[in-house]
Amino acid sequence: MTYAAIEAGGTKFVCSVGDDQGQILDQVSFPTTEPEETLAQVSDFFHTHSQDLQAIGIGSFGPIDIHPESPTYGYISSTPKLAWQNYDFVGRIQQDFKLPIAWTTDVNAAAYGEYKAGAGQGSQSLVYYTIGTGIGGGAIQDGHFIQGFSHPEMGHMLVRSHADDPYPGKCPFHHYCLEGMAAGPAIEDRIGLPGSEIPENDPYWEIEAYYLAQCVYNTSLILSPEKIILGGGVMKQAHLLDRIHRHFKTLVNDYIQTPDLTDYIQTPGLEDNAATIGCFELAKDLVK
Repeated sequence: MTYAAIEAGGTKFVCSVGDDQGQILDQVSFPTTEPEETLAQVSDFFHTHSQDLQAIGIGSFGPIDIHPESPTYGYISSTPKLAWQNYDFVGRIQQDFKLPIAWTTDVNAAAYGEYKAGAGQGSQSLVYYTIGTGIGGGAIQDGHFIQGFSHPEMGHMLVRSHADDPYPGKCPFHHYCLEGMAAGPAIEDRIGLPGSEIPENDPYWEIEAYYLAQCVYNTSLILSPEKIILGGGVMKQAHLLDRIHRHFKTLVNDYIQTPDLTDYIQTPGLEDNAATIGCFELAKDLVK
């Protein structure tokens, strides 16, 4: 049996077909443009595999409507991408494929992938963050996403400024939130270079680590998960993890006892495939 995964990002879509073992059998990616143009490419790709597909897992940029009883379930709602606002994503896919569809956020999908097959295997709880163009988080407890009236928007938690950082924040809603202070565009806005081009010894990285350590600190005190996994493009700076551990330890100041930090705060075991594997796993859950 095979399953479809749609990792729908604000910049690009990654569409994959996988088997029961989570192996990626075929994959394609293309830029996120207008909804109909983008989803026509999605359908074209999966139609070549449709005879064997059992279910579809979608992890989408958001905000999205996650409540099945809602009249707008399956919609992307108030996204800054104007063409996608109030767009019936799931309904559009159902027009072309009469298959069960799992629907969640892209970060929830990545969290589920890590929980089932990555760095979170064997844990009952974890929180996954992606730190890239934006910052988002997904939380899992006993195999279920932690969510309520909507999915969490962890990337917009408020953080306090580093003493050496006068930057006012890039988020148009909150300014001094985690995304506004620590996402990729905020780094480039300060330094004039994307994070990938900033040398490892640049003093800015201590500031970045301080904000990400606040994120881990807040998460630990609110949810006390067994694992916190930090993914996304910014975390490809391998030196950041040790800096985050150090700042986190200072912030906690022995108030709580956590697991060993090298085990507790990790980068993804599935690297860039966490959301794709998560979508496969969510699709498989629909047909068990």
